[in-house]
Amino acid sequence: MKGTTIVEKQPVQTHQKKATAGSGAKQKILAFASLIVLIVVFSLSSSNFFVFDNLVGIMLSTAVIGVLALGSTFVIITGGIDLSVGTVMTFSSVMAGVIINFWHVPLPLGVVGGILAGAICGLTSGLMVAKMKIPPFIATLAMMMITKGLSLVISGTKPIYFNDYPNFAKISMGKLIPGIPNAILIFLGLGVIASIILTKTLIGRYTFALGSNEEATRLSGVNTVRWKIVIYTMTGVFSGIAGILMASRLNSAQPALGSGYELDAIAAVVIGGTSLSGGAGSILGTVIGALIMSVLTNGLRILSVAPEWQTVIVGFVIILAVYADILRRRKR
Repeated sequence: MKGTTIVEKQPVQTHQKKATAGSGAKQKILAFASLIVLIVVFSLSSSNFFVFDNLVGIMLSTAVIGVLALGSTFVIITGGIDLSVGTVMTFSSVMAGVIINFWHVPLPLGVVGGILAGAICGLTSGLMVAKMKIPPFIATLAMMMITKGLSLVISGTKPIYFNDYPNFAKISMGKLIPGIPNAILIFLGLGVIASIILTKTLIGRYTFALGSNEEATRLSGVNTVRWKIVIYTMTGVFSGIAGILMASRLNSAQPALGSGYELDAIAAVVIGGTSLSGGAGSILGTVIGALIMSVLTNGLRILSVAPEWQTVIVGFVIILAVYADILRRRKR
């Protein structure tokens, strides 16, 4: 009887894995096709769109949202959500400004300190979700409010400038490759690293397992509490890096900046095919989703579409992406 059970169950599991992989591949192809269509449409609509400077501008605007989205991908695949990534990004940049400007710590250590601040925020969110069993929506909403307030309190509601540290601006705006800002290279490099983590490591394996069936994962002997904390902490690290990139690009830490970025990051993840119900997603899809958001916003701006209508259009795109995910799960 035991042998029969193994023979019967294994083909079903294989079939489910193939179905999930096939569905994810189709979603990435669909997202990529949508990106190409947008590029073609905007290129035909305006001669100012498909030019080198504008394409670099699109990639540069994608960098910060893209890094936030990379971190959010892990949390969303677990079936959770992190509403604090935007304000944690701001808090990290403010802490970097304080450490470098007020504490006079060397620039590299100040940058690490800013990223560490993001990691601590992610760790705290992870503890609330995994240990205290607070729903992710509430836990990260609270973290969003806390970091938003702390950014204003610590900075005195005033921007912190890095004028005395010219090398800080080079983190984002320097050009190791002529014509391409470093922020773009950092984003793409982090995309490769995130993809390797998600597909080739235990963190990635347990990320999918938590999203597919957390209870079954726990019963199989996996310490789900520990891995949830690790995943939220890693999301905080990505938010911290995004904060450094944003501050470097602006050459200042802006304490009032950050609210709303989490929605753009989540939208990029969902448009890229990651399921809000958890258990499915990819880094490549998220990168494509972030590019779709940037191309759409840039193209609408070039066509002189009013900002309020740009928001409406992006909202409809998100609805379509979520509905496509619902249809995909029903079919699966």
